[in-house]
Amino acid sequence: MIGPNELPDDELLRRMIAGDEDAFASLYRRRQGGLYRFALQMTGSTATAEDVTQEAFMTLIRDPKRFDADRGSVSAFLFGIARNHILRRMQVERAFVAMPEGHEEEFATSMKKRAGTHPGATENPAEILTRAETIDRVREAVLTLPATYREVVVLCDLHELSYEDVAAAIGCALGTVRSRLHRARNLLVSKLRTSAPNGANAAAELLTVINERAMRRAI
Repeated sequence: MIGPNELPDDELLRRMIAGDEDAFASLYRRRQGGLYRFALQMTGSTATAEDVTQEAFMTLIRDPKRFDADRGSVSAFLFGIARNHILRRMQVERAFVAMPEGHEEEFATSMKKRAGTHPGATENPAEILTRAETIDRVREAVLTLPATYREVVVLCDLHELSYEDVAAAIGCALGTVRSRLHRARNLLVSKLRTSAPNGANAAAELLTVINERAMRRAI
């Protein structure tokens, strides 16, 4: 018998609507971390990220039948709910604290793989420091982007959602996602190149990671 943890998201949602609490718990465990990181990467605030994550799942509980499989995946639906809460928060608060360290695992892992290392491997202390500085600069640069560009970078490049899912999450055409992402990446690289010190190195690292992920999408 297949357990809840092995079921696809849409089946878990179907069972949740039918009253299966275990199905909801499984969906929550599976998607909570991604929503939290998305909110954190968008706002730089751990408190806001926690609130947005809870609000997104409360919205799902209240009105799960809003999900339309023809418009995208359950994951995209949840990111879309979280996005709406984030934008409302941003309009009200307008100010966010700096993003804490330790929440850019995806970008850090990509750079470790490029260097031929893996988490836990022995590395040169200077290399570790340089990589940490690069991640910090990328994180800071992402937070300076306008929201319309920030969200596509976070969803496409940090969470590696498909362009189709990103379009469903933010409610725009596929071509709009591509054009915004292209513009956002150019802005990021420009910001990093003009930052000092080591801004050029950070920009080069970012470009390499972006190119590698673009190749994976094309395969």
